[in-house]
Amino acid sequence: MGEQAIAAAAADDHVRGARDAELVVIEYGDFQCPYCARARPTLAALQERHGARLVLVYRHLPLEHLHPLAGLAAEAAEAAAAQGQFWGMHDALFEHQRQLDAATLPLLAQELGLDVEKFRRDVESRRYRDKVRAHADDAARVGATATPAFFFNGQRYRGDSDRASLTAAIEEALNGR
Repeated sequence: MGEQAIAAAAADDHVRGARDAELVVIEYGDFQCPYCARARPTLAALQERHGARLVLVYRHLPLEHLHPLAGLAAEAAEAAAAQGQFWGMHDALFEHQRQLDAATLPLLAQELGLDVEKFRRDVESRRYRDKVRAHADDAARVGATATPAFFFNGQRYRGDSDRASLTAAIEEALNGR
């Protein structure tokens, strides 16, 4: 299937920043992907620098054939989102990426001040599996097969996710108007 452009942030997306920003960066990511982890501080720094001009959107693309806990981590992020802490869990999962296992997830939830029992029930019941699958299906529809996969205002970014490349591409997208 040919690659398609994607629309702006959907109503149920995880959005960091103003939805009406000049540049919408959608990332399809995997919490066990080292390249996603490498891109995270760059994106945060760029958002801090550009403020309301840049919004970040995160969608799940767990590559479980490479990262066996990526799906569980994505579902944990959704369980945290149900308690208003998606971005806190997002950041915690990347910060603890090398120690990530099923036992770590409730500890991260506790550190975030979540209702740990509700979190545990949601994760163990796989309550958010369908939402994570829907994100992955959407990624496949638009041709995103590896992580991180970025879209700038709906158009696929094909460059590297290292600090210099990502910074240059976002700066160009913001200032090339």
